[in-house]
Amino acid sequence: MKRKRKHSYRKEQSHKKASGVEPGKVIYIGDDKDQQVNISVIDYDETHFEERTELNIEDCFKYKESTTCTWINVAGIHQTDIIEKIGKHFGINPLVLEDVVNTNSRPKIDDFKDYVFIILKMLTYDTEKRVLRIEQVSLVCGKNLVISFQEDEGDLFNSIRMRLRDAGSRIRKYGPDFLAYSLMDKIVDEYFIIIESMGTELEDMEDEVSGDPTREFLRRYNELKQNGIHLRKSVWPLREVINYLLRGDVWLVKQEVLPYYRDLYDHTIQVIDTTETYRDLFSDIMDIYLSTLSLKMNEVMKVLTIISTIFIPLTFIVGVYGMNFEVMPELKWQYGYYTVWVFMGFVAFGMILYFRRKKWF
Repeated sequence: MKRKRKHSYRKEQSHKKASGVEPGKVIYIGDDKDQQVNISVIDYDETHFEERTELNIEDCFKYKESTTCTWINVAGIHQTDIIEKIGKHFGINPLVLEDVVNTNSRPKIDDFKDYVFIILKMLTYDTEKRVLRIEQVSLVCGKNLVISFQEDEGDLFNSIRMRLRDAGSRIRKYGPDFLAYSLMDKIVDEYFIIIESMGTELEDMEDEVSGDPTREFLRRYNELKQNGIHLRKSVWPLREVINYLLRGDVWLVKQEVLPYYRDLYDHTIQVIDTTETYRDLFSDIMDIYLSTLSLKMNEVMKVLTIISTIFIPLTFIVGVYGMNFEVMPELKWQYGYYTVWVFMGFVAFGMILYFRRKKWF
């Protein structure tokens, strides 16, 4: 059974578990997908390296008792039967599997006896379309094992695979704790790329809003603001996750790896500080935008008021001579009509000079 999630990369649709569904029931919540689930395995230590791709789920079972470090990557979580098989063989709690296939899960960490479960949000940003793509990544980290679950095939982890292929790389000297750090660090590095792109767009908007902003500007502003909100929602819980790992009582993380997690925590705080700065900047830009609109409206109203003020005495003169009295001496003057026109012209011209002296226009 699948539940369809109305998904936009700028907006996350909130989903709740249906009433009456048993806790731990593995029900996929996300976009409907029809592609095959791609499973790859990398088994390694300092002297050994084995990489296999496009495997069947049964091919991964032999790595459960491996004495070397194993990374199993599952690209595609929409086929819940595969997820359940993995969970059953590797002893993963059904509640964990429920969170794995729920793509609206909040970033978090759960510490179990035999493994640590982590949920992250992997973000990528299309600068041309101004679209923020949000993908959930779940990590199950055991004694010699890391299982990563992704929504789609194709990710940011190719650079980590290249490092694993290098026998002299640092990652080959450590275990699953360092591999989990490397995966998380790559996701956080992408956050920096996103905030840099957003910062450039915000600078352009600051220049534009002080000039002549259009309706297109307001649409771009709203899109960028929504992207900033989603980035903030992804980073804030991640700080709690890393902080939990830094307490020192998590059996997964060894002492020699803790400095790397501290560095990752510092990077996360830096991203959070930047998102907070951007939030204030969004408010400032909107204030400037509203002030600009108000100033334009005031300019229009000033012009209309001046025009109305000029015509008030002219309307009065025309109204006086439009009265239907029999005795009005000026009506019989030979040049009365022209005299009234000249007089009204002098009145209008005098008022215009007065307004210019006052610098009202």
